[in-house]
Amino acid sequence: MQSDRRHLHPRRWFRRQLSRSLLLSGAIALPAPAVAADVTPQRLANPEPQNWLMNHRTYDGQRFSPLTRINRDNVKALRLAYAVPLGGGAGNEFNEATPLAEDGFLYITDSWGVLYKIDGTSGDAGRILWRMDPKQEQQRQSRGAALWGSVVITAANSPGRVIATDKETGKVVWETTFPDIASVVITTAPLAIKDKIIVGAANSGAGIRDWIAALDAATGKRVWLKYTVPAPGEPGAETWKGPNNAWQTGGAAVWVTGTYDPDTNQTIWGTGNPVPMFDPTYRPGDNLYTNSAISWDPDTGRMNWYFQYTPGDQWDFDEAGTHILIDAEVAGQPRKLITHSARNGFVYTMDRNNGQIIGAKPYLDNINWTKGIDQKTGKPLDYDPTKDIQTYSGIAIHTAPNDPVKKVCPTILGGNNYWPSSYSPKTRLLYVPALTGCDDVKIDIAMHSRERGWNGGTRSTADRLESDLIAFDPIAGEIRRKVHLRYPNVSGTLATAGGLVFVGLTDGTVAAYDDTTLEELWKLNLGAGFNAPPMTFEVNGKQYVAIASGLYATGKRTLANSPEVKEQRNATVLYVFGL
Repeated sequence: MQSDRRHLHPRRWFRRQLSRSLLLSGAIALPAPAVAADVTPQRLANPEPQNWLMNHRTYDGQRFSPLTRINRDNVKALRLAYAVPLGGGAGNEFNEATPLAEDGFLYITDSWGVLYKIDGTSGDAGRILWRMDPKQEQQRQSRGAALWGSVVITAANSPGRVIATDKETGKVVWETTFPDIASVVITTAPLAIKDKIIVGAANSGAGIRDWIAALDAATGKRVWLKYTVPAPGEPGAETWKGPNNAWQTGGAAVWVTGTYDPDTNQTIWGTGNPVPMFDPTYRPGDNLYTNSAISWDPDTGRMNWYFQYTPGDQWDFDEAGTHILIDAEVAGQPRKLITHSARNGFVYTMDRNNGQIIGAKPYLDNINWTKGIDQKTGKPLDYDPTKDIQTYSGIAIHTAPNDPVKKVCPTILGGNNYWPSSYSPKTRLLYVPALTGCDDVKIDIAMHSRERGWNGGTRSTADRLESDLIAFDPIAGEIRRKVHLRYPNVSGTLATAGGLVFVGLTDGTVAAYDDTTLEELWKLNLGAGFNAPPMTFEVNGKQYVAIASGLYATGKRTLANSPEVKEQRNATVLYVFGL
């Protein structure tokens, strides 16, 4: 009895106990109001085709939907089914959240951390059923929610905390804070794994060590917490050299929700850049475990393995983006793999069991920070393990404050970044949303403080930023198709079994492309830019595509050299499209 009550909202627990009593006594009970089924670990591991129960839809992070009612033959008839305004009236809100969908009910957060439950079962209107407002003091990125049992779990900030909300009533069930840790910011959508909720911290701009943690899903109690920058005496600490104790401000933020392999019980998360961002002279060494893919045991927090992409990074080339799990044949043998479209301009494919590199090839054609990637080690060809400050290609090197400004390609925003790629197991292609353009970067040693942002330098973009949609074969390491788009994609991609790839652009365009030819099949401009990824769901036999508008500062900056959209307004609206 006690364990049931711990998992259920009191009213739901009471209904269940009443039903049991009536059954045992032989009484005939009237039907209770319909209660949505609990989101069990089994459902999360094998989600229903019509639902989108976690941030990437599935643990593998592929952002692929098996739905086919909207397909390449009929997508031209796609229209707006309904729209739901989110946020307040300040006009500066933004949204990076992926909506979750369960049987036509949608759950989404806004930049104030407010969680909405929206009834979309009618198909022609989205009615807000309740809002859970965590009373944030300031806006922050929020990439959405997690479903577990009978609750919806979200992160909120100012201060940083994790909240479980009853999905029927909108009442808070538990709330967990981190009073022993300073400057907590959580931007990830939580990830539910078995009986635990995994979250990552991302506030490297404040000059701190970030971390990843597991909470008990039923109570919110902290189970384990692991820092992503080692302290002196811990493995990897020797890679933080010099007199500044830079490990204390090290960074390695966990910005984006990880993936999970139930077969091997490992969860893979990417980490962010070292801090200060542009000045490696302040933090000599490789700076583990920044810019890395890390495999964790979700039960204990033990690190299984790691792979660092850009040691001693000088350009904010963090690798916090999604690490997608795929199954494929390599040299005629079936392999369990990870593929990642890196911010530094390369697609890396590695063994899922140990991070061993299978291949790393460029998806951009203007990379100048390195001469290439060693196909055995995965390290840059010009990486020198004997150097405390890496020079790499020499084209984009910064080693002293009086060095001239250097043009770095790709732009420090990437290539690809936190906006997710998707993978189709039907085409076996990775769909990469990639920024085009370069940046001018210069060291500024005065920018080594909380007040100055711990950037260690400045960057500027003279180029107009646009984007490519790239269909990339992660096993062959080849671009199969590419189409150029006039505006940046900082939203991501969605692949479907209907033969489609959906994107959202910063000028307010939503579009669908053929997943084989990348021919544009449909588009619509909504007038406000997109930072949140598209998703799809089905209810009452109809398929819908949903995406939330509202540009974060990063997205707005990509339009700095696009004067025709200078006066574009920012609106936070959930748009839902159907046939």
